[in-house]
Amino acid sequence: MESFVESARAFLRSLLGDDRFWIAEVFLIVLTTAIAAWLLGLLVRRLQQRAERTVNPWDDALCGSINPPASLLVWLVGLSLAAARAGRATGAEIFSFANTIREIGFIVLATWFALRFAKAVEQNLADPRFMGKPMDATTVRAIGKLVRASIMVTAGMVIMQHFGYSISGVLAFGGIGGLAIGFAAKDLLANFFGGLMIYLDRPFKVGDWVRSPDKEIEGTVEDIGWRLTRIRTFDKRPLYIPNGVFTQISVENPSRMLNRRIYETVGIRYDDAHLMAPIVKAVKEMLQQHPEIDTNQTLIVNFNSFAPSSLDFFVYTFTKTTDWVRYHEIKQDVLLKILNIVQEQGASCAFPTSTLHIAELPELAVAGDRRIAVDTGMTVK
Repeated sequence: MESFVESARAFLRSLLGDDRFWIAEVFLIVLTTAIAAWLLGLLVRRLQQRAERTVNPWDDALCGSINPPASLLVWLVGLSLAAARAGRATGAEIFSFANTIREIGFIVLATWFALRFAKAVEQNLADPRFMGKPMDATTVRAIGKLVRASIMVTAGMVIMQHFGYSISGVLAFGGIGGLAIGFAAKDLLANFFGGLMIYLDRPFKVGDWVRSPDKEIEGTVEDIGWRLTRIRTFDKRPLYIPNGVFTQISVENPSRMLNRRIYETVGIRYDDAHLMAPIVKAVKEMLQQHPEIDTNQTLIVNFNSFAPSSLDFFVYTFTKTTDWVRYHEIKQDVLLKILNIVQEQGASCAFPTSTLHIAELPELAVAGDRRIAVDTGMTVK
């Protein structure tokens, strides 16, 4: 093999001459680089096809992140070698930067690959196609952001070290200037630590329905960033809330409720007072037999109060479902059955009424077509 290469070099020298032989070498380096990049692309595609046959989140992320950084790395090495050869032949100063560009390019491409890999792993770990039990999306996003931030900071420090900047000096400056930066960006830091609190305490996650009794905040969480949390209200408007707000307010998370409550008061007429006991008993039995009522939770049906226009009993129970739409369907069914029970027992639901008691009027005398009040002399038509 070596004899063949030497023969080829000798042939090209004789063909081009010593002063132009470097052109052929540069051409061969570029050609070899192109072939290597093409072969690498074929290899990566084969690996991706094999990875797609498995459900491992790591190999899919790795194969999907290799290109284009790997192909660009091949071209970076090849072109830098070609530039270095051209620089030695021509003596042009522009080619003297080839080694520096190659080293910086290697750091940039390695950083790019690491960021792509971290992002792909983050998506796969929360994807049910790769995980039988996907990890919590909020936790995965938080870890992914921390990993990517660490990669960026590390890459920046390596590049600075490469150019001769003292990392220890930069860190010392950061320690001294941290206090001033803290005062200048206290709101930004408050939002940052507010976001960190959300990731650590996890009062809610992406997809949860949240609301605050302290503020007019209610909707579905769409994104939790380091500075802002985006909530989509029920009228479909986006609501952007600084994370620092969540350290000062109470947050309710209805998405984590175990049941939904039915709490209603029903009134019957005073004339049906003797039917109150059988009505209450029938309603309680109906709830205990209802397939959508959780009988393991508190279930109360009792005569409750003497209201101005009715005798009231209340219903206190919980549904098995927490779905908002399904809950209202179940509640409607329960209320209709209560109404039927009241009617079957021969009673009626009360409505506001008033009884007016009028004192006795003086005797009235009727004369002709008119009625005359004897004691007042008033004529009444």
